[in-house]
Amino acid sequence: MTPIIKLLRSTAFKISLIYLLVTAVGTGLVLGRVGWNVTHLIDAQIRQTVDTDITGLSEQYSEGGIAQLVGAIERRSRQPGAGLYLVTTHAGEPIVGNVSSLPEGVLSQPGLVVTDYLRAGETSGSHRAIARIFLLPGGFRLLVGHDIEEGMRLRRIFVGALVTSLIWLVIIGTIGGLWIARRVLHRVDTINDRARAIVGGDLSARLPSAGTGDELDRLVDNLNSMLDRISLLAVGLREVSDNIAHDLKTPLTRLRSRAEQALQFAKSPDDYRVALEKVIEESDSLIRIFNALLMIARAEAGAGPDSLVDFDAADVARDVGELYEPAAEDRGLSLDVEAAPGLMLHGSRELIGQAVANLVDNALKYGMPAEGAEARVSICAKRLGPMIEISVGDRGPGIAPTDRERVQERFVRLENSRSRPGSGLGLSLAAAVARLHGGTLRFEDNAPGLRAVLSLPAAALLPPKLAPPAPRGEAA
Repeated sequence: MTPIIKLLRSTAFKISLIYLLVTAVGTGLVLGRVGWNVTHLIDAQIRQTVDTDITGLSEQYSEGGIAQLVGAIERRSRQPGAGLYLVTTHAGEPIVGNVSSLPEGVLSQPGLVVTDYLRAGETSGSHRAIARIFLLPGGFRLLVGHDIEEGMRLRRIFVGALVTSLIWLVIIGTIGGLWIARRVLHRVDTINDRARAIVGGDLSARLPSAGTGDELDRLVDNLNSMLDRISLLAVGLREVSDNIAHDLKTPLTRLRSRAEQALQFAKSPDDYRVALEKVIEESDSLIRIFNALLMIARAEAGAGPDSLVDFDAADVARDVGELYEPAAEDRGLSLDVEAAPGLMLHGSRELIGQAVANLVDNALKYGMPAEGAEARVSICAKRLGPMIEISVGDRGPGIAPTDRERVQERFVRLENSRSRPGSGLGLSLAAAVARLHGGTLRFEDNAPGLRAVLSLPAAALLPPKLAPPAPRGEAA
């Protein structure tokens, strides 16, 4: 496709062409209406002048008869810029006036007429006038008229101005339309070239913005935000795939090893039972990992509208505390719950409860204090401005500030926790639930220990739908 055809087929040029046509029609109507009004006004003034002259001359005839009328017409005919005057007998023979020739039959049409004429002293050519034929007593005919050549010239001037204006409008509009189309087409082609690079696999490329803030820039900004999100999801998917391959390899190898040992070394039914119990234990561990992954995927995809309800965060905190109190006692820890009533949230109670439970479970596993220190885990729910915060604090070794972002990613386990049971998905689920509900998960120093804070918008401040999940791994 040649560049000129591309320009002519562009949407910008078509819009410019439509605008040009609308403008041309509007300009033609406006100028045409103005010209018609002007000429109509001139004609009306001429008719009024003619009627005034007729009235005055009729009075002259009434007062002094034909002689006085002839004298008045002679005086008026000699004045500069005089109108047209003619008095004839009933047979059409001229008596006095400055009109030498009229088309045949004009004087026999009483009333207002538009006619050609020659002035006295002219032998060729013709002029155009508006005249009124008035019958006087005695059979005399009086013609009073006014030349309309000036009005006709004015009409021609308006028609010429209209045609010239439309021609210039079409020329300038076409050039302007082509220029606008070329600019827009250049921007669109640049965006298309970059989009083809992205489709070809370069997810780091972004659509160019002209910086004008127009609708194309707004579209580009939204598309770039979408590409940022897609890029993060692609990176996350790649990381998850790598982590799954790495973290599930060990339990699957262990599962296969136990089955082989049972086949090679089991001698009795009891040996087979023990081997099968270990296989089931390993299988349960794998199932828990996949269940956690499915729950994270569900949280990041967004909860269904049927599962969104208003509920009290204090009830969730107390229920989780009651659930984990026996486990805390088994580990020699006290579990305290402090929750003010009326902390209303809107969202998935199940997911938020699971997120708080994961934080408590993490505190019980890794929050054992040093010998002689206070052995306590605390759950606190309170309102802080527009946000409701559910925090879980322990007295353990805590997490270094440099690792507090990283532990929210899937399958991430710090060196001091690799020897303990777990899959590295608990904090990732809690972070996904926080993002789903428009909140954040952050970690603070509990002096000593770690405080995990789940910060969520209060129910009255949430829109009808939950905010979409923010990119995973962004700063809390």
